[in-house]
Parts: sequence; structure tokens; C-alpha cells
Amino acid sequence: MGQPGASRGRPATPTVGKAMLNKYARAFFTRVLTPFAAFLIRRGVSPDTVTLIGTAGVVAGALVFYPRGEFFWGTVVITLFVFSDLVDGNMARQLGRSSRWGAFLDSTLDRVADGAVFGGFALWYAGGGDDNALCAVSIFCLASGQVVSYTKARGESIGLPVAVNGLVERAERLVVSLVAAGLAGFDTFGVPGIHVLLPIALWLVAVGSMVTLIQRVVTVRRESAEAEAADAQDDEGDQHNASHGSEAAT
Repeated sequence: MGQPGASRGRPATPTVGKAMLNKYARAFFTRVLTPFAAFLIRRGVSPDTVTLIGTAGVVAGALVFYPRGEFFWGTVVITLFVFSDLVDGNMARQLGRSSRWGAFLDSTLDRVADGAVFGGFALWYAGGGDDNALCAVSIFCLASGQVVSYTKARGESIGLPVAVNGLVERAERLVVSLVAAGLAGFDTFGVPGIHVLLPIALWLVAVGSMVTLIQRVVTVRRESAEAEAADAQDDEGDQHNASHGSEAAT
């Protein structure tokens, strides 16, 4: 689902795997997974292949289990494939690879995985969950997550720093949703009342995503105005210097 930015040719951004593991746990799993990553390299497996397999596993876990209300097992499957974040990143570091293609593939498949998770929730509430309101909230979480990511990418593509993270970024959206889904899955094991955690999480993600979207739009608007003002000042300075140059020549 994504290699760390330093190894894949883009600025480091939190992925769901990295967000679910603190720095000490990541260091532990990095040591544990390094031999496995080296084994895959010796077998000719590329980091991109691991990324694709990891994303396919997340998509399968979300779209096979979640629409049937099997939130516990779906989350278990997704979590297992989340470790591809550490394996493919480890492989990329060992190979010393950094490429625009890797960054593009990483970001694109992140969006696919996000869509599958919230799409799985939406399918459940449109079917067996029988709750149109929560189906709509799930769809909003899916769409707003894509737009939040797009605002930053688009702002950076036109030369703006987009110097704001926002209230709820991708890592927070996924961790809150997946943890709530996994816990809600204990309802099938007879734990009473725990199923309410997923609706609460979806509402929190929806509101947080809206706030984050507004934060990023406001930031891009401010940075755009500042950049245009700076450009105007530069133009005035160039014109002033040109006029002085003409006077000196005469």
C-alpha cells in the first residue's frame, strides 16, 4: 500500500501501516521483516509487486467481508496486508531505489485502498446494515477523502507549499475507521452494544474530513494570494530596473 517517501521519491507522508505502528513498533517490525524483504529481492520480486499485492489484499478484505457485516475478519485481513507498507519500503531501501513511478504508483494505490474500505462500509449499510443515512456518510467519507488528498496534490502541482496538514488526514481516517470496524466486529461474538463504534467513527471521520478540506482550501487560497502578490512586486521591480537602465543608457 505504499513505500516510505524517502525510498519512493516523494515527501514522506503517513500511510495506514505507519500510523498503526508507533516508532518503536516500526523499528521492531523493520528488523523482523528485513530478512523477508531480502528474501523477496533475491527471488526477483520488486517493491512495486509487493505494493500491488498489498493493495489487492486490502481491497479483497474490504469488499469481501465488510459488505457482509464481517467487520472483525475483514479488519484482520486488511491489517495483515497493511504490513506490505513495511515490506515494500524495506525492499526499496535495500535496493536504493527512488523513482517518480514508485511515488505515482504508491499514491494511486493508496486512493484505491481507501475507496475499497469506505465502499465496503457503504455496501453493508446499503444492504444488510439497512441504514441509508450511514450509507450516505460512508460515501461522503470515501469522496471527501479523495478530495482532501487532491487539494494538497493540486496545490503543490501549481507551486504552492500547502503548509497545512488538517484535522483528519489519510492515516487518521483509516486508523479510526479500521479500529472501530474491528471492535464493532466483536458484536458477532456476543459483545453487547459494541456495534455502535463504527457509526460513531464514520461520523467523526466525515466531520473531520470536511474540516480538513476547508482548512486546505483556505490555505491554498491564502498562499495563492501571497504568491500572486509576490509576483506582482517582482514585476514592478523588473519594470523599475528596466526604466532606470534606459535612463542610464541615454
